[in-house]
Amino acid sequence: MNHCAIEVMKDLKDLILAYGQSDEYSFVLASKSNLYSRRASKLASVVVSLFASNFVMHWSTYFKDKPLRYAPCFDSRVVCYPNDKILRDYLSWRQADCHINNLYNTTFWALVHGGRTYDEAETELKGTLSKHKNEILFSEFGLNYNNIDPVYRKGSTIIRLKTEVHSISPNDGRPVTRMKLIPTAVHEDIIHPSFWNTHSDLLLK
Repeated sequence: MNHCAIEVMKDLKDLILAYGQSDEYSFVLASKSNLYSRRASKLASVVVSLFASNFVMHWSTYFKDKPLRYAPCFDSRVVCYPNDKILRDYLSWRQADCHINNLYNTTFWALVHGGRTYDEAETELKGTLSKHKNEILFSEFGLNYNNIDPVYRKGSTIIRLKTEVHSISPNDGRPVTRMKLIPTAVHEDIIHPSFWNTHSDLLLK
């Protein structure tokens, strides 16, 4: 999924950021962009078709021994947020949702692998808060939730980072090194203001 999102951002330069977790991805179009005259139907159809086609093209890269059995499809919609604060609130909600879902799933499957049935695990977790799930993971399984890979706890944010790129000059065949903005997946806290302070140029585009 991250690979697909990165490829979409490579093709559509006006996309400044993407956030994904589970089977959902959100793409942010620069506020000053006039891509496809900002027609919602056009933007939705192009982004989702690029995503789906890249999903098919790169499937074998990740699942070499598992052929794709049927054509995947994704739905899409366009939402216009009136200002940066509401956009950030939406992205914060997406990341908070990622944490809630992953903490539940991590605890649920730990209980199941520890011997509970599906129904028993579901009943035990019903009505619990985050602190209760963290206590179950640590006290019963010795697992500190904060040590889990951040890609699962925080999801993936795709932004364009300055990256050193090496190539060969077509003129004289010599190695060439240059800095380019490359869509890159990071797994950081986008709820805290520090992310936006560090990447303060994102919402100026």
